[in-house]
Amino acid sequence: MDAPSQVKFLKNNVNSLLVIHYSCQNLNDNNEGFSPRITSIAVFHVGSSTMHSFSIHLIAEIKKISRDDIDGRYDELEAVMLEDFYRFVQSHQDHYWLHWNMTNINFGFETIEHRYRVLTDKTPPKVDDSKKYNLSSLVSDIYGKDYVDHPKMPNLMEVNGGKPRDFLTGAEEVEAFERKEYLKLHKSTMCKVYFFNSVFHKLSARKLKTARSNWRAKINQALESLPAKILALIAVLYSVGQLGYNAYAAIDSEEEKPSETIEQADPKTNNQKQSDA
Repeated sequence: MDAPSQVKFLKNNVNSLLVIHYSCQNLNDNNEGFSPRITSIAVFHVGSSTMHSFSIHLIAEIKKISRDDIDGRYDELEAVMLEDFYRFVQSHQDHYWLHWNMTNINFGFETIEHRYRVLTDKTPPKVDDSKKYNLSSLVSDIYGKDYVDHPKMPNLMEVNGGKPRDFLTGAEEVEAFERKEYLKLHKSTMCKVYFFNSVFHKLSARKLKTARSNWRAKINQALESLPAKILALIAVLYSVGQLGYNAYAAIDSEEEKPSETIEQADPKTNNQKQSDA
C-alpha cells in the first residue's frame, strides 16, 4: 500500500490502533551497559483515547522505593516495567502500532526487546513487522522529505501549534534522567505520543500543516480548500440543472410527436377526399 492508502486503512481501524513512544537513558556510549536503559513507555489507544503508561518511577512507587534509591535498583525496576509492557503487547497481538522512527536496534521495538532479554533472559512477545507503521515515513511520503527542516519532530510541532509544554529534546531527556526527574521524562514521552495522535488525525483529514510540500500534497490541499469545495458544489448544481433541462426537453419533444404524425397524414387524407370527389 502507498502512504495515503496506509493512512486510510489505519483510519478505518482506529479501534485496533496504538500509538507508541518511549524514553531511554542515553543513545550514546556513555552508559554503564552496552544498551541504554528504557525509562518509560507510553502507548495510546486511538479508538478510546486512552493512555497506557509504563515507567520505572511508577514501579518504584508501587514497590515503596524512594527516588534516591531508584538508581541502585534500576535492573529490577526496568525488568518489572518491561514485563508489564510485554503483557500488554501479548494481549494486543491483533493491533496496529503507529510510531515515530522506531525502526532499528539504536531506537525501536528491537531495542525494547533487547533490554527485556538482557534483564529477564526471556524472549518477549513479538510485534509483527506487518503491524508497524512509521508515522514519520507516512508524512514524508505524502508531503515530501523536506516537509520541515531537521529535527523534524519539533519543527513539525512548531508549524502545528507549537511544542507542548512538557516536550523535551533528546539531550534534555538525558539530563532529566541524570537528575532523576523520572516524572518529567515520562510526561515528555506522553506529550509526544499525544502529538503523534494529532498528526495522524490531521494527516487523515488532509489538514496537517508543513513548511513545504510536494505537488501532489498541494493539489490535495487545494481540492480540500473552501473555494474548491464551493466550485465543486456549483459544478454539481449545474450538472443537476443540465440533467433536469435535458429531461424536460426530451419529455416536451415526445409530447409533440403525435401532432406531427397527424400533420404528415393530412395530405393523404386530402388526396383521398379529392379522389372520391
